[in-house]
Amino acid sequence: MRLPRASGVLLHPTSLPGPHGSGDLGPAAYHFVDWLVSAGQRLWQVLPLGCIGPGHSPYMSASAFAGNPLLIDLEELRRHGWLSEDALAAPAGCRDDRIDYAVVGPWRMAQLARAHAGFEARAGAHDREAFAAWRQQQAHWLEDFALFMALVDARPMLAWADWPAPLARREPAALREAAREHRHRVAFWAFTQWCFDRQWAALRAYAAQRGVRLVGDMPIFVAWHSADVWAHQPLFDLDARGWPRVVAGVPPDFFSETGQRWGNPLYRWPAHAAQGHAWWIARVRRCFAQADIVRIDHFRGFAAHWEIPADAPTAVAGRWMPGPGAALFDAIREALGPLPVIAEDLGVITDDVVALRQRFALPGMRILQFAFGGDAANAYLPHNHAPDSVVYTGTHDNDTTLGWWAGAAEPVRRHVRQYLGRAADDSAGDAHVHLELIRLALASVADTAILPMQDVLGLGVGHRMNTPGESQGCWAWRFSWAQVHEGHARRLREMVSLYGRG
Repeated sequence: MRLPRASGVLLHPTSLPGPHGSGDLGPAAYHFVDWLVSAGQRLWQVLPLGCIGPGHSPYMSASAFAGNPLLIDLEELRRHGWLSEDALAAPAGCRDDRIDYAVVGPWRMAQLARAHAGFEARAGAHDREAFAAWRQQQAHWLEDFALFMALVDARPMLAWADWPAPLARREPAALREAAREHRHRVAFWAFTQWCFDRQWAALRAYAAQRGVRLVGDMPIFVAWHSADVWAHQPLFDLDARGWPRVVAGVPPDFFSETGQRWGNPLYRWPAHAAQGHAWWIARVRRCFAQADIVRIDHFRGFAAHWEIPADAPTAVAGRWMPGPGAALFDAIREALGPLPVIAEDLGVITDDVVALRQRFALPGMRILQFAFGGDAANAYLPHNHAPDSVVYTGTHDNDTTLGWWAGAAEPVRRHVRQYLGRAADDSAGDAHVHLELIRLALASVADTAILPMQDVLGLGVGHRMNTPGESQGCWAWRFSWAQVHEGHARRLREMVSLYGRG
C-alpha cells in the first residue's frame, strides 16, 4: 500500500524522559506528540512494544501479542487510587540518560504488583467490568501469556521445556491445575496487559487527534522461551522435548565472518498453512490494533531464511531455506485487507525478495549511512531512491550519524562531502553532517522519511540504541528535554515544508 509523502521520528517510548528510571506512556509521551506536531512531523516510529527479553531486547519478547509492562505510567494508576503517593518515589540509582534495568525493572514490577493489589481491594464496578470484558475479548492470546508468565515466576531458573512434562506438553488437566494454583499471579499479568492496552490506546488516540500516526515494528521471529512457542508448539521446528532443532540468523557477510546466530526458533510453515496462517493473521491484527503502519523486521526471511543447526555455535554452518512467500501475505490480505506495511529489506536481498515486496506493493528501506564509499549505483544513494521506499539516516541498529561519521573511513568522508557539493577535503562542515543527511532524507523522492531522535538532536558517540551482536549495554538510551531546543523543531518544520512533507 502506497504511503503518503510524510516524515517522522524514530524514538522508542523507553527513551523518553520521566521520573521513574525509564520512559513510559505518561506525560512525556504526550509532550513528545506535541513536539512532533510543532516540528511538522506526522509519524512516530517505535520499536516492538512487547515485553523485553535477554539483553533487554524488545525483539526477543515473551509474547508476540503482549505489551511491555515497564512502559505503564504509574502516575495514571495512582490517579485511579490503586497506588499510593509514596509508591511513586523512584529508587536510588535511576539515571536521566540511561536505563539501569537491574534497578528499574524490579522496582517497576513491584509497583505494578502493588497497583494490582490496590485494584483488587478498591476498584469500582465500572473498572472491574471493563477489565473483565477486555480480558474476555483478548483471551485468545492473553490467558496463555498470563499463565506462561505465572509459571515462569514460579520456576525462574527453568526453561519451559524443563517444566514438569504435563505442563511442558500442555496436558489439559495440568493446565487447569496450574491456572487454579497460580490464579492470583495469572490475574496480575492480565491486569498489567489491560493497563498497558488502556494507556497505549489513549496515547494513540491523542496522536491521531493531532495528525500523528504511529509506526509499529513486528519482528519476523519470536523468542523460544515465550508464550507463543509454548502454546503453539506444532507451529515451530522443535525436537521431541520442545527444544529448537534449528534456529534463525544471517550468514557470514562483510560485517561478520561468522554471521549472526540469533537463536530464535524457526517456523514449520506447512503447519501454518494447514491452519490457514491463523496465528499470523491474529498477530498482524494485534499489531494494527496498536499502530497505523507496521514495519516488518527481516522481511527477506519470508522469501528464504538462514537455518542454523541449534547446536552450532555460529551461523557459518547454516543454509538458506524457503519461506512461505506470497501464500502468507495472500492469507493476511484476504483476512485483513490491504495494510500499510514497511518491509525491512536490508542485508542480502535477492530477486525473489524484491519480487515478493513489489507483488504486495510494500515500501522497502533505504539507509543513508550505507550509501557512501562505493559507486554511483549504490541503491541507498538518494538519486537511486524510489517513491515506494522509506529513507532513514540510520536505524536503531546503527550508530548515530555523528557517531558513524567519527568512525567513518576517509574515502567515505570524501564521498559524502562531494555528494553534498563540497570539496572532497573540505572538513569545515563536518560538525553538521547529521543535518546534511537529514536534509538528504527529507529531500529524497522516497514517500516516507524517518529520522532517529539522536540525529535530530545532533548526538554523537555513546548515544546509539543498539549494537548488533552485543548482549550488554543496549536498549538503554534516553534523552532529556534539556537537550531539545526550539531550533530543533523549527529546522525540521522548515525542511518538511520545503520538501513537501508538511
